[in-house]
Amino acid sequence: MTQTLTTEHTTGRPSGRTLAMLALALGGFGIGTTEFVAMGLLPEMAAGLGVSEPVAGHVISAYALGVVVGAPAIAALTARVPRKTLLVALMVAFTVGNVASVLAPTYGSLMVARFVAGLPHGAYFGIAALVAAHLAEPGRRAKAVATVMLGLSVANVVGVPVATWLGQHLGWRTAFALVAAIGTVTVLSLAAWMPRLDAMPTSSPITELGALTRVQVWMTLIMGMVGFGGMFAVYTYISTTLTDVAGLQKSLIPVALMLYGLGMVVGNVLGGHLADRALLRSLAAAMTFLAVLLAVFAVAARTPVVALGLVFLIGLAGASMVPALQTRLMDVAEDAQNLAAALNHAALNVANAFGAWIGGVVIAAGFGYSAPAAVGSLLAIAGLGVLGVAVLLERRSSVRV
Repeated sequence: MTQTLTTEHTTGRPSGRTLAMLALALGGFGIGTTEFVAMGLLPEMAAGLGVSEPVAGHVISAYALGVVVGAPAIAALTARVPRKTLLVALMVAFTVGNVASVLAPTYGSLMVARFVAGLPHGAYFGIAALVAAHLAEPGRRAKAVATVMLGLSVANVVGVPVATWLGQHLGWRTAFALVAAIGTVTVLSLAAWMPRLDAMPTSSPITELGALTRVQVWMTLIMGMVGFGGMFAVYTYISTTLTDVAGLQKSLIPVALMLYGLGMVVGNVLGGHLADRALLRSLAAAMTFLAVLLAVFAVAARTPVVALGLVFLIGLAGASMVPALQTRLMDVAEDAQNLAAALNHAALNVANAFGAWIGGVVIAAGFGYSAPAAVGSLLAIAGLGVLGVAVLLERRSSVRV
C-alpha cells in the first residue's frame, strides 16, 4: 500500500495535490456557509415564511439533525463506494438540498430541505479528512486534515457575511442559492482535480460499525462533545453578550464575528501543525487554553477591546482542537476509519446543540450573559478529564498487551 501511495503522490505532482486539497476545502467552505448563515437570517426567514423567529430557528435544528443522522448512516452504508465517487456524490446531495432550500414554498418543506442538506455534512468531512491524510506527505497528516477544515473556518470570515448580506438585501433564498452555486463548483472541481484514489481501501458496513465497539473512539467523541460544548455555549449568545455585557455597539457585531472567524482560521492552521508534532499534547494544550480563556471571558469581558480580543482567541483555541480530534479518531478507529471520521462531525453538532442548551439554561436562571462562559470553562475542563482517562486507559491496554 505504501508503494501505491507513493505512486499516486508523484503522478499527482505537488500542484495536482494542491488542487485536490483546494477542491476538498471548497466543499468545506460551502458546508460552513450554509450551516451558519441561517442564524443571521432568522428574522428574514421568519417574515418570509409567516412564522415566529423561534419557530424559524427550528430550521437550524433540522440541519443539525441531518448531520447527526447522516454522518454515521452514510459512512457505514457507503463503505464499499470508491472514495472519489463518494465525495462527488455527497456534494451533489448537498447541492440538491440547498437548491431545495431556495425553492421551498412553505416552512414544512424548508425543514425537510434543510434536513436533506445536512445529511452529507459529516460524511463529507470525514471522507475528505481521510483523503487529505492519504494524499499528504509523510508526517503531515494533521496539517492536511487542517487544510480541509480551513474551508469551514474561512466560511465564517467570508462566506457567512457575504451570504448574510445577500440574504438581507435580496431575500433570504439568495443566500442558499449562493451556497448551491458553491456546491456546483465543488462538484466540478472534485471531478476534475481529485485523483482516482484507487490506492485507498474500501470497507464494509459491518467493519465500519466495528468502530462503535472501540472504547477509544467513544472517548474521543465524548471529548469533542464536552470540550466543544463549552465553546458553543458562548458563541450561541455572543451577540447579546457583547452588546449587553461588553457595551459593544450593535453595528460592530459583524466585526466581532469576523474576528472569531479569523481566530478559527489561525487556530486551524496552528492546530494542524502542532498535532503533527505531538497530537495528544497539542489537544491537551488547546483544551486548557480554551478553559482559561472562557474563565477570563466570564469575568473580564466588560470592555469592547478586551472582549473582542478574547473572542478572537476563543475562536483560535476551539479551532485548534479540530485537526487533533479528527486525526486521533483516524488513529484509534483501526479498520473502521470512515465511520469514526464522520462521527467526529456528528459529535461536534451534538456539542453545538448541548452548548446552546446549557448556555440558555444558565441565562434563563438569572445568572446573566457572562454565565455561559463560566459554564463553558467547566465543560472544557471536563473535556480535559475525558482526555486524561482516555490516555490512562490506552496506557493500561498497552501494558497488558
